[in-house]
Amino acid sequence: MGNLRSVKRALEVFGVKVKIVQEPEEVRESQAIIFPGQGAISGAMSQLRATGFDVFLKNWIFADKPFFGICLGMQLLFENSEEGNEEGLGVFRGAVKHFPKDVGLKIPHMGWNTISINKKNAGSFADNLSKDGKYFYFVHSYYVETSDESIVWSTSEYGLKFVSGVRRGNVFAVQFHPEKSQEKGLLIYKNFLNSVSNRV
Repeated sequence: MGNLRSVKRALEVFGVKVKIVQEPEEVRESQAIIFPGQGAISGAMSQLRATGFDVFLKNWIFADKPFFGICLGMQLLFENSEEGNEEGLGVFRGAVKHFPKDVGLKIPHMGWNTISINKKNAGSFADNLSKDGKYFYFVHSYYVETSDESIVWSTSEYGLKFVSGVRRGNVFAVQFHPEKSQEKGLLIYKNFLNSVSNRV
């Protein structure tokens, strides 16, 4: 439920072998999972349950294997969503909420916005990125709210302050779209791929 081809092309810039998969068995020999997503969380969770990917992804993530979630792929990591009162994978504590309609801003939040990187949790995923003022491309109506500050990788503001990136160990996810964020987006992919190479 995402811009799979664009993400695949962005990753192939770095000479890695990328495979779009349909079921968990196709992933078992892979070094990393990249999970882009767009659309409704209810439809995504239904697909994950139907294919067995819900259990597979949770086991993969809890084993601290390299995982990169993008947009909906980040939101699915949390416990529940206001969108259809849907339960997520529950990897992290927190909920997915709709942007308030009374903030006077256009929803969905669409376009370029800055991220502020949490120095305490930056890791190698922030290599060669300044800690503030970097613009990335967002498209979303829902945002993540969590009380677990230890997983916050970055925050952004759109009427309110929201979590725009999370990280725990080798598990990394962002609300923005690196594949739409030009050179800085490619740098995010490069940093993730370097983290995978350094782990092997």
